[in-house]
Amino acid sequence: MALSEFHVGFYSQFVFPWLCDLALDRPCVARRRRELLAGAQGETLEIGVGTGLNLPHYPPQVRRLATVDPDPAMRRRLERRAAASALEVERHTACGERLPFDDNTWDCVVSTFTLCSVQDARQVVSEVRRVLRPGGQFLLMEHGLSPEPSVARRQRRWNWLQCRLGDGCRLDLNVRSLLQEESFQAAHMRNEHLERTPKTHGYLHIGVAVK
Repeated sequence: MALSEFHVGFYSQFVFPWLCDLALDRPCVARRRRELLAGAQGETLEIGVGTGLNLPHYPPQVRRLATVDPDPAMRRRLERRAAASALEVERHTACGERLPFDDNTWDCVVSTFTLCSVQDARQVVSEVRRVLRPGGQFLLMEHGLSPEPSVARRQRRWNWLQCRLGDGCRLDLNVRSLLQEESFQAAHMRNEHLERTPKTHGYLHIGVAVK
């Protein structure tokens, strides 16, 4: 293995999961997770579970909880949080572009800070729509393209660097357009900037999309 490949592998396996927790395990983010996940219910699937930061916030009305993530580097932190969860957690190693579930399976699908990092966000949202039952809810909290032209220019300018440092994470995802293209009805969707976060990284889309 070349030295550069070793550095990339070490970063992805050990450094990036730690950075994810450092950036996203903050009180201001936890509060938003708790508010968003209060709407989860029934049979719920979380895509891009990562290190499991959502797990403590699922409410009792969730009868079944399954998670999907393709990245084995996140598994150690995820296993600790799954063991501490009040819910039994079914864990699946798979990518969001090919969810291993039948059509119309889930009452609720959850995605937090995931769509920015997948290879094909449109295909992931299409898969979410496929596995949701009619009337099912897609709960999401994602960062994406800012409506402020000066901020959007910086997001596009520095996107290449973010993709490298963020293990594929991009800054310029247009979340609202993506939902519309996949025929989701946006309900109770709000936009805001995350506190103590650069505007290029902290423009949030939070809320519910309905199949």
